Amino acid sequence: MRKTILLVLLVISSIQFAPGQGLYSPGQPADDGRFAASTKQVNQFFRRFNAEESQDGKKRYYSNDAEYRSTDLRKKFLDILFDNETSSIEAELKKEFVVDVINEEQPKYLDFHQGEWFAEVQTTFKYQGKSENVTLFMKLQPEGLGYEWVIERVGFEPFKKYFDKDTGSKKQFLHPLSHELDFMNLRRAFQENPKPESYTPTDYEPDYLTLFLYEIKKGHFKFENVTDLKFHFFQIDNWYFELAQFNRPGFNTGWLISNLVKLQEGDEDAVLKYIYDQK
Repeated sequence: MRKTILLVLLVISSIQFAPGQGLYSPGQPADDGRFAASTKQVNQFFRRFNAEESQDGKKRYYSNDAEYRSTDLRKKFLDILFDNETSSIEAELKKEFVVDVINEEQPKYLDFHQGEWFAEVQTTFKYQGKSENVTLFMKLQPEGLGYEWVIERVGFEPFKKYFDKDTGSKKQFLHPLSHELDFMNLRRAFQENPKPESYTPTDYEPDYLTLFLYEIKKGHFKFENVTDLKFHFFQIDNWYFELAQFNRPGFNTGWLISNLVKLQEGDEDAVLKYIYDQK
């Protein structure tokens, strides 16, 4: 029941904020304070969440600065780091999150290089003669003296259709005495069953990333465009939030928290499954 409620909240929230966001939407704010209020870059979101820059965004704060990670400054920033116009985040939930994050005894900060956050990149590729939507899930990893973005998972609907494994009485199987026949029944199994995944372990999960890379190497995928981008954060203990870009008139613009969920034991796996399986 808990997981069902959790997924319903995720679905409702994603529907609520979708019309207000866009990676390349029109409507740049005029320079009358709106530009300073807008969180224009993801890196700036990190700095504002941690209170590591001035309110006008002109000065970067470091550990020897008096305002560095100031609780009062964090309160001011956190109030404008939420989508306050179109998301369905309840005020009490937001308040609970802020109180937890700025707790003076154990404050919580975001760390760009810590992990536990990743990008969801919506793209289009030309595949078999037509444009197809491909979702790339990307993460940062150490590389040499720095870091690099890498593709960790791929979501592609046609791949999922290839691996629609039957279950129960519909599932074909290899007889437990097949070894006594030197597995000669494999010929019939592969010739007559269009779903060879039937002969894989119960916990088998297809590796869509390898398939995707193979198809690119074969020249079957041709990159076209990036159409949307958002980020998923699990860095704050017992919380999940989603970061999306909102380009619209007004002060509440830029990279903002568009979804917020308080996590209990087991919820993180449920949220990840929802994020990955909806693609």
